[in-house]
Amino acid sequence: MKVSYAQAGVDVRRGQEAVEKMKAAVEATYTPEVLTELGSFAGFFRVPEGYNEPVLVSGTDGVGTKILLAKELGDFSGLGQDLVAMCVNDILCHGAKPLFFLDYLASARLEPDVVVSLVESIAKACKSVGCALIGGESAEMPGIYAPGDIDMAGFCVGIVEREKSIDGRDIRAGDRLIGLSSSGVHSNGYSLIRKLFLELYPDEITPFAEELLRPTHLYLEPLEALWSQLKVKGIAHITGGGFFENIPRMLPKHLTFDVDTASWPRTPLFKKIAQLSALDEEELFSTFNMGIGMVIALSPEDVDLAHRILKESGWEAYTIGQVVEGTEPCLR
Repeated sequence: MKVSYAQAGVDVRRGQEAVEKMKAAVEATYTPEVLTELGSFAGFFRVPEGYNEPVLVSGTDGVGTKILLAKELGDFSGLGQDLVAMCVNDILCHGAKPLFFLDYLASARLEPDVVVSLVESIAKACKSVGCALIGGESAEMPGIYAPGDIDMAGFCVGIVEREKSIDGRDIRAGDRLIGLSSSGVHSNGYSLIRKLFLELYPDEITPFAEELLRPTHLYLEPLEALWSQLKVKGIAHITGGGFFENIPRMLPKHLTFDVDTASWPRTPLFKKIAQLSALDEEELFSTFNMGIGMVIALSPEDVDLAHRILKESGWEAYTIGQVVEGTEPCLR
């Protein structure tokens, strides 16, 4: 008896159809440094000119179980930007400008229209930060994924002049911490969010559905404005693990943070999450960004200029605390 690949659940024609449909959106992100066309086995990218000692900076991430909430609410439109932002924002923490991006999409059955929609949103986000989408992969894996499920991963490479890279080594006790506002929950903590809003308290989700699916901010514009005009000592992307896991990643081992949680407004969504979950402050700030997507370490004398720069760029920012001696972080 003849048994084909399609009968086993994998139809290569669907993947080919998706590639053809997404080609224009992907190629619209190409910069002069891109040396290959979509469909090659690998992407070629020429290092831009003008660097004396260029360092390549890489990052990879996914969007986690936010995908499942998007599936439940029938809206995948923001996930492409989430994927790009989770990777790009990480390399921005080191002063790197994104060069190129690759994506990986997997499901039980590839639906070309869904794949094209996701890749087009990835391409749009890439283009907004001058990052070329030079390759990717889509895979049908029935048996690994349940029907209707989809998974996403992203890979970003950026560049920075070595002497301008940001690594936190110059951070000192007394330096100030500036927080850039988030667009919402971004792409972390969604296993708990789904537990709260889909399982335990489904009647509470309606006023917050749009905000829960709002895509992660891309922080290239404000950070580039800052590091082009003043000394940025450290940057922390507030993702999984919240404040307690991510701020220490930019600090020297003998330093920690003292953050005033009343220094920025708490949105109704985060208030509702706190109410429904009954978590204490430390647990909340270990799970969510709580309204702050990036934390920046600066010398005290640079704080006023930083706020002027950020205000001119149209970004909400707050002085949320300072760097202190010790190993025990403080929230108050």
